[in-house]
Parts: sequence; C-alpha cells; structure tokens
Amino acid sequence: MKQIGFIPLRKGSKGIPNKNKRKMVGRPLFTWVLGEAIFSNLDEVVVYTDDADVIDFISKEYHWTNKVTAKLRSEESASDTASTEFAMLEYCESINYNFDTFCLLQATSPFTRREDINACLEKLQDNYDSAITVVNTHRFLWGKDGKPLNYNPHERPRRQDFEGLLIENGAVYTTTKESLKNTKNRLGNKVAVVEMPEESLQEIDSETDWTIVEQLLIERQKRDKKSDKITHFVLDVDGVFTDGTITYTKDGEHTKSFDMRDGMGLEILRQFNIKVMIMTSENSALVAKRMEKLKIEHVFLGVKDKFTLLNSIILKEGIALSNVAYIGDDVNDLTNICSVGWSLTPNNATDIVKNNADVVLSKNSGAGAIREACQFIMNYNKRF
Repeated sequence: MKQIGFIPLRKGSKGIPNKNKRKMVGRPLFTWVLGEAIFSNLDEVVVYTDDADVIDFISKEYHWTNKVTAKLRSEESASDTASTEFAMLEYCESINYNFDTFCLLQATSPFTRREDINACLEKLQDNYDSAITVVNTHRFLWGKDGKPLNYNPHERPRRQDFEGLLIENGAVYTTTKESLKNTKNRLGNKVAVVEMPEESLQEIDSETDWTIVEQLLIERQKRDKKSDKITHFVLDVDGVFTDGTITYTKDGEHTKSFDMRDGMGLEILRQFNIKVMIMTSENSALVAKRMEKLKIEHVFLGVKDKFTLLNSIILKEGIALSNVAYIGDDVNDLTNICSVGWSLTPNNATDIVKNNADVVLSKNSGAGAIREACQFIMNYNKRF
C-alpha cells in the first residue's frame, strides 16, 4: 500500500512575510512538519510549492533520504483564491492518483508529530475513509445570539467533569484514493478523529502568534528531554571551534582560527568510545580540512535543518536523543539545544541559546570552550 504525504506551500504571506520559510526555533517553519513526515510511516512526502528557493532547499538539504521530493505547482493553484483541494487534485491528477492513501499536512502546524501522522494513517485500516486531527477544548462556547453552545450555564460543570468539544486543528488529514476521487475533498463520508494536545490549536497569523508558538515549541522540546550516558558528541563549528570571525580575500574565505587544545579534548573523548560528529550550516573547505586533520570522520557541512538530520543520525546509530551531547552558539542550533540529553554553549554565545542550554561554559568559543565541554562529558559519564 502506497501512502503519500502532501505539504502545500505558497510563496509569501500576507500576515507574516515569508512565514513558511521563516525560522521557528532556528528552523524554517515548514521543516517542523516535513521532518516528522520523513520519520513517519508515509512512503513518500511531496512538498508542492511555487517557491523556487524551497525546491532548491529541499534538493540540497534532504539528499540523505529518497523519501522527499519538491514539485512546482501551477500559478493557478498558488493564487490567493485557490483552495487547498484545488492544489491536491491538481497534483493527484498529474500522477494519475498513483497512491492508496493521501495525507495532507499543513506547514503551519509545527506541533505535528510522526505519531499523529501514523495514528491518522492507521484509522484508515479500521473501515474509515478519512481521518482528521482534533483538539479537545474545555472552553465554554457561545453563539452570537447569546445562547450557550456546549453547556448549561445554570449547571456549570467542573472542568474534570466536562467532556468539552473536539475542534479541528488543521494539522493532518488522511483519506483513501477512492474517497478523494469520489468526493474531491480531503474528507470522505466516514471520518475518524485523532486527538492532539491543546497547544496544537494555536494558529500563526500574527507576530504575537509567532512568539507564542515559538515559546510553546521550546517548552515542549525541553519538557521531553531525558539524559542518559553520552555516547555521541555533536558540534557546530563557527562560534564553537572558532571565535565566530573569518577573514576574506577577493577570492573568498581565507582563514579561521582554531584552538589546538580543543582538538586534544575531542581525541580524548574518542578514546572513551564517544563518537564525535560535526554539524555546521556552512559549506567550508577550511572546516573540512581541519576536521580531516583532527581525524573526525562524521562531518556534515551545509546543514540548514539540523534537527531533522540529527534525528536521522540517531535512528541510524540506534541511540536516542538522550545519548547525545550538543554544543552550539546561535539560533540555528536552538532546536537541538532544547532537545538533546545535554546541551552546552560557549560563554560568548547568543543570549537565546545561553538562556536555553543546559550548561553555559566558562570559556569562550575558540578559546577552550570545547575542551571544557569534553571535560564535562567525561565527568558526567563517570556516573554510569
């Protein structure tokens, strides 16, 4: 059975400029749901967009998986008046409905997790033709006519005794091919519901919404954190190995400065079977050369979605996020900082990272921060 995911993206946004591509906790907003879709039971994930930059981003960023493709949608399907169903059907007809299950995922729903996607897919095995995600709200609702919609105000129930109402949160919709062809709609005639946490009901239509959702995501990632024995140490480069400065000539990047003692600290960690990995957003020949000198084999250059790549690594290595220590200094490291077993940051890191890291080191980047982090990991692992 072929199960495909479909993420429609339009270029630009009226409420929040370039909302889909803007960084939410250090990652482009749409990558939150895309990353979860990659690790779900979907067989293929299609990002359907009129944005050439997104297509280029996906082709470069997710080269390590054959599960993700980006397709150019027509101008008509990307217009302000076109419905999501129009884009869905346009794509389905272009591939002659070559699937068994269709899963619509919304890029503006960053709280979606692979478990939510899988639960909706599984509902179609139980004689439903479609499924949606919902939130159970315990708020009392009223109509414009001044009449209550979901409770008797003269017998006001306690929250724990109140069933509440299920509200569609717009995150995940699954449907069978037969239903989609017949109804031309994301939902069929026999719909199952899958509950998601109440925070997933928060929409992102204003700058205030953005701030609220970002803080909720940070809190969720930190709430889910666990710490076990450290088996892998993942490091950013600029602002961690270096002081964050480089020199340029007319021919491009010229020099970066590295602290030799940091290299020795990493060598000591490897002697205790702690795997050292490099993950940087820069695609630098100088960095590649330095890591080759340090004999670090696992070097990932030009990474923009660090959290999805980290999830891929832990699955491949057969470990958990709780076994990972991570050191970074800027906003593009933030999701990893909030998620791994132990997160560390140099003393001269950005404030947002320092405010969310488990350990703020006493040393600055390029001046002993990594060596100090190595010593912390060694001392911590003595507990096990």
